[in-house]
Amino acid sequence: MRRRGIKTIVLAGIATNIGVESTARDAYERGYHQVIVEDACSAMSAEMHEFAFAKIFPRLAKVRMAEEVLLALK
Repeated sequence: MRRRGIKTIVLAGIATNIGVESTARDAYERGYHQVIVEDACSAMSAEMHEFAFAKIFPRLAKVRMAEEVLLALK
């Protein structure tokens, strides 16, 4: 991705607190800017999802809703 000039990653996916969180942590450690799309992620429970977005993701990335991301990409 670096060779292609990519500096920002937009993340969404299943298992908010597992797959998305693992990817976000790795990308953060590699110096990528990130946007995590809250309403495009899902976890096994609402509590797991909410914890990741309240406590972890704000330290690693910008958290946005899908509508905001789509408007920014226009």
